[in-house]
Amino acid sequence: MSGEDRQSQLAQEHKERQAQRAEQATKAKRNTFIGAGAAVVVVAGGVIAAMTLLGGNSGDALTAQSSPVPSDTAEPTSPLESMAPTAPADATKVSCSYRKDTSGSPAKDVGMPPSKPNLKLKTMTISTNHGDIVIDLATAEAPCAVNSFAFLAEKNFFDNTKCHRLATPENSGLALLQCGDPQAKADGKNPTDGQGSSGYVFNDENLGGIPYTKGTVALAQPVEAANQNGSQFWISLGDETTQLDPTDYTPIGVVSKGMDILDKVYKGGWITNPDDITGDGGSNAPKIPVIIKDLTVS
Repeated sequence: MSGEDRQSQLAQEHKERQAQRAEQATKAKRNTFIGAGAAVVVVAGGVIAAMTLLGGNSGDALTAQSSPVPSDTAEPTSPLESMAPTAPADATKVSCSYRKDTSGSPAKDVGMPPSKPNLKLKTMTISTNHGDIVIDLATAEAPCAVNSFAFLAEKNFFDNTKCHRLATPENSGLALLQCGDPQAKADGKNPTDGQGSSGYVFNDENLGGIPYTKGTVALAQPVEAANQNGSQFWISLGDETTQLDPTDYTPIGVVSKGMDILDKVYKGGWITNPDDITGDGGSNAPKIPVIIKDLTVS
């Protein structure tokens, strides 16, 4: 083969690879979403599930993968700062309703939150084995969600729990870390990671109020379900997550400190769980373990 022919062949192969990547990206954006619970095969409870896997392991047990370096490791500019000011909610008029989770998912039952939320709460601090992650809360926009977190924090619900799923563009088309399953082992082996819950659910709030850009914190709930929020939550690690429907998941705030911790976990990659019963990477654990030592709301 002449040099000219070889160059032509390489150019054609490069063009074909570009076309394949573009087609994969289009499919991922169309088919990938966050979900959990009974709507995913036999899964019950609150696990983030992505329907399309990209670049994941084809079946080899416990293969650690590397994910791309986030484009920006600085603390994200809070979307809360650019939002129009919200009129203070009247504490006498806000009432929250929580109901028993009847999905059959395994639960750590600590009771039900009070119906009257504390509208003065501003910050949620997640103390991890890597340091603190601080979240500025949208309490006026999502009072019942914040009230639930405050209640669970008082009950030490999140203490010594593990963040069980790392989603990246390669394994799901998304970029996020999911936590809040009190029974998760986050070892890449447990097939039921992501099914645990608080034993109660509550309605959606603040839908469309905060974009799912890097640093946004939102609640997980069953695929194609509404008003089924529980203890599980996810933190967006990249703008790939903005492809999600903004009316599907309740955003509760934005990371104001500790994004460097999350970026480190993201760069570390994930462990493919070959026994994940959802079949969509719902229990692909981060290779760098994230343990919640304590969670407080103030």
